Amino acid sequence: MYIHQYLLDILLKIKDRNKVLIIYGPRQVGKTTLLTKLLEQKKNYLLVDGEDIDVQYYLSSQSIATLKSFIGDHKLLAIDEAQKIPKIGLNLKLIADHCPNVKVIVTGSSAFDLAQHLGEPLTGRKISFKMFPLSQTEIGRLENLAQTRAHLESRLIYGSYPEIILAKDDNKKKIYLRELVSSYLYKDILELEGIRKSKKIIQLLQLLAFQIGKEVSLTELGQQLGLNKATVERYLDLLEKTFVLINVQGFSRNLRKEISKKSRYYFYDVGVRNAIVNQFNPISMRNDIGQIWENYVLMERLKKQEYQNIIANNYFWRTYSQQEIDWVEEREGNLYGYEIKWKPVKVKAPSDWQKTYKNSYFEIINRDNYLKFIT
Repeated sequence: MYIHQYLLDILLKIKDRNKVLIIYGPRQVGKTTLLTKLLEQKKNYLLVDGEDIDVQYYLSSQSIATLKSFIGDHKLLAIDEAQKIPKIGLNLKLIADHCPNVKVIVTGSSAFDLAQHLGEPLTGRKISFKMFPLSQTEIGRLENLAQTRAHLESRLIYGSYPEIILAKDDNKKKIYLRELVSSYLYKDILELEGIRKSKKIIQLLQLLAFQIGKEVSLTELGQQLGLNKATVERYLDLLEKTFVLINVQGFSRNLRKEISKKSRYYFYDVGVRNAIVNQFNPISMRNDIGQIWENYVLMERLKKQEYQNIIANNYFWRTYSQQEIDWVEEREGNLYGYEIKWKPVKVKAPSDWQKTYKNSYFEIINRDNYLKFIT
């Protein structure tokens, strides 16, 4: 069964032939499926796998003649796992410059590798898209409102990876998530030269799993892990670039009591977060539902921003006197503050926020109104 992906509609509308379309995203979120479905509506294409050694030979050649010979008469070149190909950025630049009638689409699981190989050579020649686990907008095409509300608890426990959404048995979902965490989640990181302490990375993620919605101290994390601050910072950067974590920074416009130098971290998928700490208990038996709910809502919001082209700078806001707002969006010069609550409650905007940002917007997001916020 195929769940229609939002990004498919976007990609089908793009007509530029001299642009390289790049699809980034975590492993197992459906990039290959997306590419396959896209190609079903195309003709005269060449689909190759970047892990194939022969493909690597041709597409790393830096020879215009070799590249043209490899592409042949095809009008569309599609490369899955493009980050596996040495010097892929330089070669895609040559194709874009010397094969103007060829459209190129590439996918990759590691932003670190793809950015390293594609960044500078393709300046002005690429359009990038980020993929996530399935969004509620995508899943909602298969559900009515009652079903969406009935499935909410499952989403909060097991997340939204395609295999999870399609699985009917909770035990199968647990097995899949444990396999995802053990076999795929750290693969891109561990393949990087110099990264050997995989247990430390797992321990770091376990610590962060219980700090969702809180500012993170790199020094404290280092002390708990027996690592120096620089190493912790390096690991966190890699976990961001390989689509495990999202980093949100504090918002401030020079109000002295605002906290702006620390970060909060969220997981790309709450199911992965729960698998890391091995907690799949029902919501009624959990004391971390507030953290899970905040992570879920904000990641769904990021999916909406990405797929609906909502341009925003995202922050949290907090003062040293403990006034805070979970999520702040800066859009077109305006500020929008959102407080994320599991239980429907009435909360006013913090007084310092109202005084400092008088024309800003403030709203509580809870179980009653969250769908409008995320779909």
